[in-house]
Amino acid sequence: MKLKYIFFSFMAASFTLSSCSDFLDRQPLTDNTDEGFFTEPIQLQAYCNKKYDLLPDYKDVNLFNDDETSDNQAADAPKDLFLPQRIKVATDGSYNRQEHLRDCNHFLHYALENLKSGRLNNPNETQQYIGEMYFFRAYIYFEYLRKFGDFPIITEELTADDYAANVEANKRKPRNEVARFILSDLDEAISRLFPRSNALTNHRLNQESALLFKSRVALYEASWETYHKGTARVPGGPGWPGGTFDGNLDTETDFFLTQAMEAAKPIAEAFLPNITDKIEDYMNLFNQYDLSSNKEVLLWRMYAVDATVNSKVEGTYHSIYYGEKTEAQGCAGKDGGYTRSLMETFLTTNGLPIYAIGNTEYQGDASIEDVMKNRDLRLVQSTSKPGDLIWRGANLDQTGIMRYVNLLNSYESVSHSTTGYMVRKGWRDSNVTMNDNSPLAYMIFRASEAFLNYMEADCMKNGGISIDANSQKYWKALRKRAGVSDDYQKTIDNTDLNKENDLAVWSGNEQVSRLLYNIRRERRCEFIAEGMRKDDLFRWRSLDKMKNYIVEGFNWEEYKKEEYYVHQTQLGLKIYDSKYLRPYAFNELIINNNGYNFEEANYLTPISYDVFRMSTPVKGGDPTTSVVYQNPGWPIGSNLYANQ
Repeated sequence: MKLKYIFFSFMAASFTLSSCSDFLDRQPLTDNTDEGFFTEPIQLQAYCNKKYDLLPDYKDVNLFNDDETSDNQAADAPKDLFLPQRIKVATDGSYNRQEHLRDCNHFLHYALENLKSGRLNNPNETQQYIGEMYFFRAYIYFEYLRKFGDFPIITEELTADDYAANVEANKRKPRNEVARFILSDLDEAISRLFPRSNALTNHRLNQESALLFKSRVALYEASWETYHKGTARVPGGPGWPGGTFDGNLDTETDFFLTQAMEAAKPIAEAFLPNITDKIEDYMNLFNQYDLSSNKEVLLWRMYAVDATVNSKVEGTYHSIYYGEKTEAQGCAGKDGGYTRSLMETFLTTNGLPIYAIGNTEYQGDASIEDVMKNRDLRLVQSTSKPGDLIWRGANLDQTGIMRYVNLLNSYESVSHSTTGYMVRKGWRDSNVTMNDNSPLAYMIFRASEAFLNYMEADCMKNGGISIDANSQKYWKALRKRAGVSDDYQKTIDNTDLNKENDLAVWSGNEQVSRLLYNIRRERRCEFIAEGMRKDDLFRWRSLDKMKNYIVEGFNWEEYKKEEYYVHQTQLGLKIYDSKYLRPYAFNELIINNNGYNFEEANYLTPISYDVFRMSTPVKGGDPTTSVVYQNPGWPIGSNLYANQ
């Protein structure tokens, strides 16, 4: 008990329940806790604090280049994920979140036990913190679900000296059971968390965030089970390594679709009156220091230039190169670039695809400026172009104006773009000064996702042929804000799936309906550079069609006229025989494989070798006798490739 009082005293001196504006950056006080610790709300708060490190943070991710593991953006080098025989079974590390999972189970065990016995005071904030820990356990499990599919469900603490119990706990459960478990934890979180409007949830998890996350999880599982059906990657599919499956996959899919819609709807309905037709409202999600008044943002991180908290972010700035006089190049997306595929997905303002017959609004792609004329404003606002303001001098007497982008990563310290289409999200045009570290707020959950989750689940539930009135109004609201005609039916009628330069046209070897594809298109355009695309391509099973796939960027024609281009070629820029920039054209891996060629085994991550070694029926036995089965296409062993 002495330990409890020591920590209570320290915490009271350090912070209070009403002073948590930098909460997301706080660390726990101790891990040495038992049933004697979980008796005061402030102790629960301290234990919860460290779990916020699980959520996205600028210290862990790069600024707006999270889509580089997809077809949306291109990094400096090709991704092993999209190349055969490049990823190996790891020696260890698959269960790298187990410590966090143990902490969650530890907390819930003692907190719930003490709450039931009356040892834990039960003001409202106690339920808030219990709700937070249910959320974090669900968050960890969703990461495991996305990576591994089938996974053990562990709700109790295990001791290292009980080998048999640990082996039994290691047995994987079918992914649908894992997904149901996640939703159950989120239901517990939702029932306990305060709404966003409560003062206690300032920079803490709230009911709305948990609801949105629930819709994300449910939609992910529903679409995975739909499009991967008939493969070994779903329970009961041919070759599924889990053995006999007693459930009904169609029933499961319908359940998850319903859950996705029901969780998304209250968030969507609450936000709908607050969405405007101002594109500035969209861009202000990504270029503000403070998001507290933004009704779309459900949870965000706050930073300060002089922050002393552990999560102080250094380097979330506009990588600015100061050229001669007022000229400059800059990039918020850290040297990557949007792909031609992404740019061509965006509609013109009349709601038509760029290839539609008679679409006079599309001005071609001879220059970056032409690409952006009469286009969806999300493209315009998220992509940099010559003439954009990069920085402003402290006395407003000097400015940095972007020219055509640098394409090399070897030119002094200039930020560059691999494709010529440079990321603009994150620029603070009006008040960025030279060498400004710009600690931009990090948006974690935003309400517009609920629109898209509901729309997609609704369309899938109706066989891809219709959507309900709710979906219709959500879709129109998104398009109005983007400056695009809200007549989505016109878009559908003029869509030719064979002319779309988009992997999302496909699920496996089948084209989806034009209606469903255009909902996928809307999702791609809304979440540009926000890290959603990889998960979408995986759950849709769209990467089956990534065969001999060539990544392309902008049209060379206008760029070649620039004096800057001459300087680039002198520095070693290689030119490929194509009018579109191909950033990997001279890469040996791309040449040898004739482009990207995705291996289906990579839809799921292989279980590392240490898991098999530690889960044999007899301690120290043959790893191939493990109670754990490997994911389809992957061997049991260390440093081995798929199908080896």
